[in-house]
Amino acid sequence: MMDCTDRHFRYLLRLISPHVRLYTEMITTQAIRRGRLERVIGYDESEHPLALQLGGGDPAELAHGAQIAEQWGYDEVNLNCGCPSDRVQSGKFGACLMAEPDLVAECVAAMRAACSIEVTVKTRIGIDDNDSYEALAAFIGKVAEAGCGTFQIHARKAWLQGLSPRENREIPPLRYDIVAKLAADFPHLHFVLNGGINSLEEMDVHLKTFPAVMIGREAYRNPMMLAQVGPRFHRDTRVPPQAEWVVSQYRDYVEKRLKLGDPLTILVRHMHGLLSGKPGGKVFRRVLGEGLSKPGAGAEIISYAWEAGFKAGENAREAARNYRETKANAALSIG
Repeated sequence: MMDCTDRHFRYLLRLISPHVRLYTEMITTQAIRRGRLERVIGYDESEHPLALQLGGGDPAELAHGAQIAEQWGYDEVNLNCGCPSDRVQSGKFGACLMAEPDLVAECVAAMRAACSIEVTVKTRIGIDDNDSYEALAAFIGKVAEAGCGTFQIHARKAWLQGLSPRENREIPPLRYDIVAKLAADFPHLHFVLNGGINSLEEMDVHLKTFPAVMIGREAYRNPMMLAQVGPRFHRDTRVPPQAEWVVSQYRDYVEKRLKLGDPLTILVRHMHGLLSGKPGGKVFRRVLGEGLSKPGAGAEIISYAWEAGFKAGENAREAARNYRETKANAALSIG
């Protein structure tokens, strides 16, 4: 979720759901070592529970990153062993680490020794031709011995050569059965299922086997789906937040962040999915885009986009009602 789950999108998600655990985009250990920490790993207190996802393959650097995560108040630090991008391959981390279980175990042990918060590992079910269940189970067992009790498993293998990161999210077949076998063979560990989960109904099915599921791209495309997580999975009897309230609250946040120097484009880009699949959604996105191109644009473009989208949605709903009534009257007339 590089360039997606930044602090602004996470703030938006927290407005939508108080229950989901949020993860940062992958932050490299070099970025933590060299960068300004507030810019690199800063967050809003409302984001808790919150995990910092680290990218790296050096035990000492990862230990430093875990220590920083705890100092900054993160609830969890997560080692990424699943990203297949060219950038992580050149740095010998991400999915490359699946070929080196001993090194991953050393990294996890170092991270555990450096902090008291939970250390977890996100991984795939295999890489390239190293995709047997035996190799995966050996990897899990070795890393678990080093102190990792929770694994987020993307239920696809990764091809490090020949497929782009996007293709690696879509082309290798999903193997939920492999992750279920891990859960059965390692009952003392927690396995969080990731990959291809696109609806609350699918979550229902998988939560019968796994203690939790991880949603990535679908949550970005359609963030309002998470508004139903509380009522459906946490027995939260409160009325879920509506899109209009979320838009209003996020506009206030945008105004605050603009005063701190954040670019409007970065702040607004995460809103495009708020009306995904809803009447008026296309108009909402179009007006947002048009507003960004205007000189001197500010948070007011959010209100303009919402009003335009809401009006377009009302018109679409009215047209649908008229069509149904006309069709029903025609049926009565024929009868």
